[in-house]
Amino acid sequence: MNFSYTRAGSVAEAVTALGADPMAALIAGGTNLVDLMKYNVSRPSRVVDITGLPLRDIKDTDGGGLMVGALVSNADLAYDVRIQTRYPLLSSAILAGASAQLRNAATTGGNLLQRTRCYYFYDAKVPCNKRDPGSGCPATNGVNRIHAVLGTSEQCIATHPSDMCVALAALEAIVHVTGERGERQIPFADFHRLPANHPERDNTLEHDEIITAIELPRCDFGDHYTYLKLRDRASYAFALVSVAVGLKVDGGSIARARIALGGVAHKPWRNADVEAMLEGKIPSADVFEAAAAAMLSGAQARRHNAFKIPLARKAIVRALTQAAAATPQSQTLKTIL
Repeated sequence: MNFSYTRAGSVAEAVTALGADPMAALIAGGTNLVDLMKYNVSRPSRVVDITGLPLRDIKDTDGGGLMVGALVSNADLAYDVRIQTRYPLLSSAILAGASAQLRNAATTGGNLLQRTRCYYFYDAKVPCNKRDPGSGCPATNGVNRIHAVLGTSEQCIATHPSDMCVALAALEAIVHVTGERGERQIPFADFHRLPANHPERDNTLEHDEIITAIELPRCDFGDHYTYLKLRDRASYAFALVSVAVGLKVDGGSIARARIALGGVAHKPWRNADVEAMLEGKIPSADVFEAAAAAMLSGAQARRHNAFKIPLARKAIVRALTQAAAATPQSQTLKTIL
């Protein structure tokens, strides 16, 4: 594969290089793009290296949150004392994902831009609407054990692979981007897309835009949180179902609740109505069962992934129970509490 290489000296240079070539791609840690290029899934005409950009800081914001540079490694983010103390849900989710070696290389911004791990997407010899719009989705009637049960379309039933993004969805992070038209901020709920009729678009970034930072708003989930990840093996594996929960418990009742699911949709899955129905309730099995059922309303099973619906329901109940009791899931001892 032939491609040109540009090492950007500034964010503006990176934006210009992207805008000048519709087939250009950014590279930082390269933990996903290099795989895509090896499998002939991605064939960029130009690779724009942004590893030299000054986007590796974690800074306090005036509002009591944190601003995380796009090039902060997953490892540095997970082990930062401010993250572990103020956003332990995020630290836990990162440590549940990938391997130590990959976390050392992978970047914060790159994590948001991961492509799906669908078998068919990664096999350039078969049709895939994400690679070649209009060619079809063989996963719909094929081997679809790992595929989505929520927010699907006839065009695509792939799932988003990130663990970190599930926690960022629950924490209501804000994505800061810069493009040829200037800077803008994207609420995390609006960053990733459901497939609908354009599954080739995973997110709402324009081609010439680059992620510069992730803003974490002030958070009060320091004690009552958990990240529960269910997978085929306890070591490096993508989630079949994952649940990020953050609760604020006041006087024995739930004052605020945030829930996000991974492994079940084309993007981290939230439902504000379900979160609202938990608020003011005293934690109990019945309350959590009702929330889990509502969270999975409209789930659609395929031939091989029907097990995901009851698995997700039980995982939501378990995660809410863990968070309410302030007994978060350990990512070192992976036995489910």
